[in-house]
Parts: sequence; structure tokens; C-alpha cells
Amino acid sequence: MNAKFDTSEFTRRLKRTFDGNLSYRKMFLLLFVVAVFLLYIGPSFLRWLFSGSEPAKDHTFRCMDDRLTPFYLQNLEHNVNIRHQPAYEHEHDAVPYVGNGWFGVEIQADAHLNVFRGRALLQPVAFHPIVSVGGGGGGVESAREATVVEYLSGIVHRFQCFPEGYFVAYQYYAHRTMPAVLVQELQITNTKNQLVDVELVLPRITDWPTAVTKSVKLQHGSSILEYQVITGLVDVAAPSSSSDEKRIRVVSIVARKLPRVLTLKKRGMTKLELLTTINYSEPIGRDKYSSYKEQTEQGAIDAMNKALQAAEHGEHNAYYAFKRDHVRVWNSLWETGFHISTSMAENVLNGNDINATMYAVISQSRAFEFEESSTAQRKADIARALTYAEGCYDSYHTLQAENLWKKMSSLEELNGVVGSWMLTLEKQGCHNLLKAGASGIVQAMVLSFGGFRFSNQHLELNIHPKYLHRDYDFRRLNYGNMTHVNVSIVVRDDNKAVLSVALDRSDRNYYACDAGCLDTPVQLSQVKTLFPVKLTEPLTSILYITSDKRHMEDLRHAIHVKEVVEAPAHEHHLIALHRHGHSLGGLPTLFWVSICVIIVVFHVFLCKLIVKEYCEPPDKMRYRYSKP
Repeated sequence: MNAKFDTSEFTRRLKRTFDGNLSYRKMFLLLFVVAVFLLYIGPSFLRWLFSGSEPAKDHTFRCMDDRLTPFYLQNLEHNVNIRHQPAYEHEHDAVPYVGNGWFGVEIQADAHLNVFRGRALLQPVAFHPIVSVGGGGGGVESAREATVVEYLSGIVHRFQCFPEGYFVAYQYYAHRTMPAVLVQELQITNTKNQLVDVELVLPRITDWPTAVTKSVKLQHGSSILEYQVITGLVDVAAPSSSSDEKRIRVVSIVARKLPRVLTLKKRGMTKLELLTTINYSEPIGRDKYSSYKEQTEQGAIDAMNKALQAAEHGEHNAYYAFKRDHVRVWNSLWETGFHISTSMAENVLNGNDINATMYAVISQSRAFEFEESSTAQRKADIARALTYAEGCYDSYHTLQAENLWKKMSSLEELNGVVGSWMLTLEKQGCHNLLKAGASGIVQAMVLSFGGFRFSNQHLELNIHPKYLHRDYDFRRLNYGNMTHVNVSIVVRDDNKAVLSVALDRSDRNYYACDAGCLDTPVQLSQVKTLFPVKLTEPLTSILYITSDKRHMEDLRHAIHVKEVVEAPAHEHHLIALHRHGHSLGGLPTLFWVSICVIIVVFHVFLCKLIVKEYCEPPDKMRYRYSKP
């Protein structure tokens, strides 16, 4: 009875409180507290309440997240590409790949070697060089795996996390200064306080009937280790359709012999630094195989001895320098580059597509001027090829060419894209730059992105103003040996594009003019010079750059135009589509502030009606609404 009385008394007191003593301020405070609870504490409480039976994420997930964390920021900047195995839905699905124009290989356990054929590394060799750690008791299926392609360094990282308590970090790269060398670094970490045996997937041959294997012993630091030398032939296409003789290449590979089972230290790291060298002949007749076999083998062995001496596997500083030389070349290749503002629209080209494609094409090109075997004469020839770019790029800009930006989720697709780029650049006047190797190819690709063309003593930007609805940045365009030009295109708040030009460095005075060259030439400097984007009738280039002021003054009489006007502003819905992902984005700030104010006022008015309806005294309500 007493408990029942207490409950009734509490109910009556609560009712009296709500009937007469609850002010609007107290009601508002109460509603605010409830809203905060629902918004911030409610979801966590509900997850805790209903997910008690769900299993926690396994430690392999946390292990993989720890491995990938250093690369997340670079991934947002499109300087690396993270790809899980299998790829996640939101990831850029580009196959991880290393190459240097002499050989290339996809980074996956069963990948085969590829050597040069035609215009790229399209000739498969039935040798699988990748060394991997197999699964333990839990099996490979329960392990997690991901790769990270570092575009700026030419290094591919690969990570494996196993439920047995150990994880593996790999690094792969095709050395740039010593193009015959494939480097594989393995670092296996055992987190348990016990010895663990892991099985290695070793380099192997599959379906290569002409391959012959022999063993040699080579000096490896302070010790002598055993290596295997594999030599065979691969068929290549005949040099001309009129020849019926099949051509071959003699291919020789030197790889270190490894035990199949590796014992890991207790709570420690086990490191392996493995080198593989690849040497092959020019296409020859099958009858010359025996005469080329021995010298090809010896070339591969000599390359291995040279690499071991340079790396000095027992010396940390020497190996660091060996790796630094490779990274330095890749950094130099990326000095010329291109940036495009990120678009939120569907099925458009963004930075991850462009960087992945450029990396693939560069990986299948030799950097001749950086290779140790290049002679002084060869380097001088490359320098001349880089300065003579007349006629490149003699077509419309390639950002709109869909065939050049296809997916590269498999090696076949990657080879197809690279082959298309090589053919396009060669046939569009960039053949001299292609002779220069990777440095020339980077220049040619960046020129093609904007429709830049070197033509008769000047550089012109030949792109229609209607395509300038995103920000572009062309970095360090090579104009001769001593001059680099930076060109930027920025879309302003009024939706009009404007050009800015600056010299990174120069050996003489340079001048520029906008479409039609009707205005006086403007001398360029390291400070950005702005030019309006103009539209001419008939259509002409929108920018001209030259070191010959007289030549530029003559252009106004050689470029025959009927009308020159400033290019109109782009439509708002088009800019909004790229910036926000839909055509309604980008409305003025005052519009959104007004909407928020209207919503807040409506809810305050609604709350006031509810409070009056339920919280005022019954007598007052009856007096207000009853008839006299």
C-alpha cells in the first residue's frame, strides 16, 4: 500500500509541475537536452545495445590498417594508390606494377616477367620472380593483403597480415640506374613469443620448355651464396611481313636460391634483400641461339656481380645509396607534371586516373640519361632530342580521348593502355621526344594534356575555351635546355577561366600573347603573368610563347582572325556539377543561411504551440476556447 501511495504521490507532483510551474525556458532546456542525447549519445547507445552479439574486428584488420596509415594522406593527394586484395569498391582499381623499360612485372604472387617487344614491355617470359610468404595454419584465405604504389619513387609496397600472429612488408622496384636489376625486400615481423616456421613461394619456371638451369656461386657481402642461372629463348614477331623466318630472343635470368621454409625469430623481424637480374638479346634468327646463349648468360651474371657490389648487402649505408639512386631518378622524371582540380561528377577524369596512367607509361620506358651504362655520346643525343620537340603535340588535347584512359585492373589492360599511348604520341609528332626515353615521354604526355604544340619558333596552347571549366596546372614544360615554363588555368568566381604564365628558370627573355596576338607581347618572368582566355573566329590557339619578340610581333599579321572576344563564362550548373557532384550546388551563402533561419524559426514556433497546448492550466484553456 505504501509503495502504491508513493507512486501515486510522485505522479500527482509530476503532473502539477507540468501543469503550472514549467516555464517556456525550462521546456526549451529540457527539449535541448533530449535532442543532444538523441543526436550524440543515442547512436552509440543503440550500437552498444544491439551489437553485443557481433564479433569484433579481427586483429588482421587492425594490423593492415596500421600498415596503410602512413599512406592515407598521400592517397588523398593521388601520389600513391592503395589497393586491397580483392579491391574495395571505393578504391582506384589499377594493377600494381614495376618496370624500367628493360623489364616489367606485375606485383602479385604468380606474376610472370615481361620484356620489350614492339613499343612497350609486351613480351611475356614464363619465369615468375616474385618471392612471397605463404599461409600458416589458418591458410592464405584468412590472411589480408594490400598493395601501395608510390608513383613518385617507383616503389610498390605490399603487405600481408596473417591470423597466426605475423605480418610481412614487401618492397619491389625495377632499378633505374641499373636496369637489369629487380629488387625485392621482405621484412617479416613475428609478434608472438615463440619460433614460427613460414613457407616461402619461391621463383619458378612454368611452361618454358627451352629453359636450362645451372648453379653459380657469387660473392654476397662477406659470404658466398648460391644462385641459379636460367637461360632460354622466347619467340618474337618477325621484323617484316616479307620474312618467313621466326625471330627469337635469348633470355637469361640470375636469381638467388632460397630455402622453402624460413624460421622467424621470437618477437622480432626477419629481413631478406633479394636481387634478380634479367638480360636478353636483340631479336635474332633461331639458328644463332647457341652463339648468343653464353654471352647473354654472362651479361646477366656480370649485372648481378655489379649490383651486389653496389648494394654491399652487409653495409647499410651502401644499400641505402643503392636505393636512393633509384628514387632520385623517379623524382627527377616527375619534375615535369600536371595537376587537375578534382571533379565530383560521375565518370570523369581525375588525378588518380592521370597519375596511374602516367606511372604505367613511364614504367615501360627507359631513362637512358640516368643509366650507368649510357655513354657521354648517348646522353648528348638524348639532350638534343629533348630540346627538339618541333611538331609535338600535333593534335587535340588527350584529356578527351577515352581510349587513352581505360581501366587498368589487369596486366593485359595496362599493356593495352601503354601501347595506345606510345602509338598516339609517335604518330602525333612526338617521335623525337620518344627517342629520349622516359624524360621525353613525360614531356610529350603533359604537352598532349593541354594540346600544347611546338611550332616554328614558338609554343602554343591549342585548346578550346569550352573545355576550361576545371583548374589545370602544367608544371615545368621544357623549352630548350635551360628554360622551364609553368602554365596555370584557373576558373574564377565569375565562372570565367584565366591564364597565368611564369618561368621556372630561363636563359633568355621570353614573351607571350593571348589569342590572335593583337596585343603587345608581354615579357615573362618568375612572377605569374595573367592573360584572359579569348575566343576567336576562326578558332586559333589561346596562348603563344616564344623567345623571339620580333617573331611574336609578326604573328599578329600571320594569324588571320575576323573577331576576337573574351571567352564567355561557363554555365553555373556545369561548374556546380564538377565542384559539388550535382547541378544545384554552389548556390550563394545567403541562400543557405536563409533556409537555415526559416527551418529554425518554424521549429521554434512549432515547439511554442506544443508547449501552450499541453502545459497551460486546464481552466485557462477552457476559459479561452469556451463559448460565453
